[in-house]
Amino acid sequence: MTETPHTNRLVVLDIVGLTPTLLKHMPAVAALGDRGFRARLGTTLPAVTCTAQSTFLTGELPSTHGAVANGWYFRDLGDVLLWRQHNALVGGEKIWDAARKVRPGYKVANICWWYAMGADVDWTVTPRPVYYSDGRKEPDCYTWPPSLHDELTDRLGPFPLFTYWGPNAGMPSTQWILGAARQVFDEHDPDLTLVYIPQMDYEPQRSGPDSAATARAARRLDDALRPLIDHFLDAGATVVALSEYGITPVSRPVDINRALRRAGLLEVHTQDGMEYLDPWTSRAFAVADHQIAHVYVRDPRDEAEVAKILGELDGVDQVLDAAGKAEHGLDHERSGELVAVAESDAWFTYYYWLDDDRAPDFARQVEIHRKPGYDPAELLYDETVPAVKLRAVGQVARKKLGFRYRLRTVPLDPSGVRGSHGRLPDDPEHGPVLLCSRPEHGRDAILATDVKSLLLTLAGLPSTGDADHV
Repeated sequence: MTETPHTNRLVVLDIVGLTPTLLKHMPAVAALGDRGFRARLGTTLPAVTCTAQSTFLTGELPSTHGAVANGWYFRDLGDVLLWRQHNALVGGEKIWDAARKVRPGYKVANICWWYAMGADVDWTVTPRPVYYSDGRKEPDCYTWPPSLHDELTDRLGPFPLFTYWGPNAGMPSTQWILGAARQVFDEHDPDLTLVYIPQMDYEPQRSGPDSAATARAARRLDDALRPLIDHFLDAGATVVALSEYGITPVSRPVDINRALRRAGLLEVHTQDGMEYLDPWTSRAFAVADHQIAHVYVRDPRDEAEVAKILGELDGVDQVLDAAGKAEHGLDHERSGELVAVAESDAWFTYYYWLDDDRAPDFARQVEIHRKPGYDPAELLYDETVPAVKLRAVGQVARKKLGFRYRLRTVPLDPSGVRGSHGRLPDDPEHGPVLLCSRPEHGRDAILATDVKSLLLTLAGLPSTGDADHV
């Protein structure tokens, strides 16, 4: 019998933070491995979303695809930018391009995987707020084709952006994404459906990956995934669940930029009494991203001094120079001249001011696009602010009425963060994992660079490499 294109429909669930340890609380997801196979997944350095996803979809390391972290210093713009969304930032051949060489009509749906905008796929859904001219930001999403926006929001409501990230991050955003994935799968019939599931990115960072709250969050997610996985399997699809990284316990924030500033290498400029990083004039500064930091050094003659300062900083495990970056596939022009890797129980703050009274106003807000580094404290409420949750509700109400407002919810004390990721895992039980509903191509371990080939094989298409090589 000749196979139809949909004999090998494939659904890939990117369950953030999924590890063998968390699978003990997630029987519905674990059942995929019982049905097919389960493998350790060798992740990327850095083990962060944008880097890992780009490797999964291209089969390449950052040295080729260029997503060296969740953000970096754009030297041509003189600005640090995180969480850009356009797919043109990712080099290499994407999985859909490889598939269409063999099957020109191969249809792909991207439900909230990163770098979605501008990707040459058939259906795209990605978070995208409405930025009004008066400064207001309201929840919404971007879709391709445009008609998909109203198809989804008419049934699911607006995308719940404020539960996708921030102190209220939790299940509502994940439930919306799962609903969108099912609706697109049922009504548009894609060959490949990519689904990003953020729920387990939150509680493990807030309270730690081994906390009771994290176990409860994992069980709740599993309950939400069970009917969706059954639905995909009943429709004849192959289901793959994988994770980009595992979150591990941390207790030591490392103020890498403050160390560089005290050494006279990092510069700031001041406006309205607030200090802002000045990358143009700084001799060295770091773009902190969880447990790694790209350190940009303007003058090569300063690299040895900067490496020495970083190497002596408590909480720093490694400082990668040109040879070290090449060893880990990070030798790309977007990378810092040096890359710092934290010790297993440490992580890097982006803070560069030396006095909290001089911190910019965005430091106390959820502002992922203005901060020159990742800030996990955005998941927490600042308990030093009296009645902080009630005040936040009041400020949102003022916003709805058209008044200007400043939310002050994010603490400047980073000690409340209990979990992080980014370095390569020390223990496979806290590392990423891949599960597949079909046993034919099972193995004990797989590299991130081989995920693309495995997915093509599962889709009944020639792979671009040896997917069985680990």
